[in-house]
Amino acid sequence: MHAPGTPGHSRIMALDVGSKRIGVAVSDPLGITAQGLDTIQRQNKRRDLEALGQVLAKYEVREIVVGLPLRLSGAEGIQSEKMRRFADDLHAHFGLTVHLWDERWTSTEANRLLRETDLSIKKRGQAVDRIAAILILQSWMEARAAR
Repeated sequence: MHAPGTPGHSRIMALDVGSKRIGVAVSDPLGITAQGLDTIQRQNKRRDLEALGQVLAKYEVREIVVGLPLRLSGAEGIQSEKMRRFADDLHAHFGLTVHLWDERWTSTEANRLLRETDLSIKKRGQAVDRIAAILILQSWMEARAAR
C-alpha cells in the first residue's frame, strides 16, 4: 500500500457536470488510463458534495478536473460561470487542486461513440455523462503528459 497523497500514486477524478447528472471518471493510480464510474444524480449542493466526497475517499483522489463548457468560438458563457463556481466549491470543500478543462467536443464525441453501440436510447443517455467524463480526463492527462 502507498501512503495517501504520494505523488504519482493517487488518482485524478474528472467530472462532466450537468444540471441533472454528474458524469464521473477516475484515473488509474499512475494517471495513465481513465475509467468511468456510476453517474451521480444531482440533488442539492450538500448531497452532491457528499456523493463526490465518497468517490474522492474511495479512490484516494488528489486532483479534480472539471469540464468547462465553452462556446464553439472558445468564449465563456453562463454555463462556464456555473462550472467556475462549482470548481471553487469543490476546492473550498475538499481542499484539492481543481482544474477546469475545455469540454467543447466531449459530449459530441460521447454521443458519436454511443451511436455506434446497440444501447437503447435511455441507456445511451445515462452513458453519455460517464463517457464525457472519461474523455475529459483522457484529454487532460494527454495534454499534461505532452508538457
